[in-house]
Amino acid sequence: MDKLVIVFAKNPELGKCKTRLAVSIGDKNTLAVYKALIQYTAKILSKLKEDCVVFYSEDIQTDDLWDDANFQKQVQSQGHLGKKMQAAFEWGFHKGYKQVCIVGSDLFELEVSDIHDAFQALETHDLVFGPAEDGGYYLMGMSAFHPDAFKDKAWSTELVLKETLQDLKGKSFHLLKEKNDIDTVDDLKKYKKFHHFIPNKFLN
Repeated sequence: MDKLVIVFAKNPELGKCKTRLAVSIGDKNTLAVYKALIQYTAKILSKLKEDCVVFYSEDIQTDDLWDDANFQKQVQSQGHLGKKMQAAFEWGFHKGYKQVCIVGSDLFELEVSDIHDAFQALETHDLVFGPAEDGGYYLMGMSAFHPDAFKDKAWSTELVLKETLQDLKGKSFHLLKEKNDIDTVDDLKKYKKFHHFIPNKFLN
């Protein structure tokens, strides 16, 4: 297998995940939402024929929501998000994979077809991105390692994708369908499944 899907995931611990969301719905509800998002992401990725690896934020866990039979397991490197992703891509290409994609674990709209479309795009493009509604991206894929994608970005802002594409001038890229990843209570409100976690003052 020459294709790899990397997924970045926070270790699901109280008070340590989705801090922007927790401001509105509390740590306990946020942890429950995040576990549901992990479960959903793992279910989608488990349907793939491509190899998958989960990079934990803190330490590797076994017998958890990421089935040991379906996911290789690693720990994210130290540093800002760009450094963490760069190290993960370097790991994948060092392992001999020819095409590598990364996704987060906070997208309740992720579909198997998104991953298939990404790898198909990499047959004819240097990079592929799944734009997020907030100006970031929920997926990035490469057919070779491009370090400029990770340097000097305003991470976790609406400028991330725009700055990344500017720094990759001369490279060919393909954009997937725009989707909504869940970072705030306004993002969460779009999904009825999660409404019982949201205080009424945010729903009215």
